[in-house]
Amino acid sequence: MVVQAHLLTGLRLALALPIVIAFARPDFLSAGLVAVLLAVAIASDYFDGVVARRYGTASAGGQLFDHATDCLFVTACSTGAALAGLVPPVLPVLIAVAFSQYVVDSYWLHRRKHLRMSTIGRWNGIGYFVPLVVLAAARLELVPALTPLLTSVARLVAYVLVASTLVSIVDRATAARPGYRQ
Repeated sequence: MVVQAHLLTGLRLALALPIVIAFARPDFLSAGLVAVLLAVAIASDYFDGVVARRYGTASAGGQLFDHATDCLFVTACSTGAALAGLVPPVLPVLIAVAFSQYVVDSYWLHRRKHLRMSTIGRWNGIGYFVPLVVLAAARLELVPALTPLLTSVARLVAYVLVASTLVSIVDRATAARPGYRQ
């Protein structure tokens, strides 16, 4: 069953490219298709872990694959949104920096065999999907008068994520290191 969990994670990875292009170039895919693809990607993020835990195949390698895929997905999709001027361009850069720091900190500085999560990092990881969902909803134009408001909300959330990601990076960088004595 580890194959099914990895296939779900791989599906999210495969969905990144069309969604990135759709954010950068709104005429590439219909708004409805973008919303469906994003929903499938988010569902795959939820269910890959459920499947791995249910069948007892969860592993440090699977966790790394899942988190790396999340990072690539949200970084790439945020880049597409940034190219369209919908989110600040620094957001995808900070996502990549924070994830790289997370991996380096976990495996090399703390010498663990699995990722060392933090509370703010976990919430940021979830939060990175929010502007994408809001932007996809705005594109649907179900209530056209709300489209500018939804776009503004997505931008505001993106700026909050820039700030919380900076806090997370500083927090992880200044946290006590192994062997450090106060």
